Amino acid sequence: MQESFRLDILKVGEVATIRTIDEAVVPSKFFELGLLPGTTVEIKHKAPFSGPIGLHIHNSNTLVAIRKSEAIHIFVSK
Repeated sequence: MQESFRLDILKVGEVATIRTIDEAVVPSKFFELGLLPGTTVEIKHKAPFSGPIGLHIHNSNTLVAIRKSEAIHIFVSK
């Protein structure tokens, strides 16, 4: 079994697969954007001082920005 860790820990350029999402905290719009378990994402940008994180969602070829406070509730594995 692969180790799961928070999305915000990834570095720019790293690719991971979403394993679980805390649905009670993460807005439902994330699911509409394609952030679902099993989806492959790549970190494209990380703003300093706990700013937004730019994600490339591979399945839909979409680039989105999410808050670090939301990224800590998304668990991924490499």
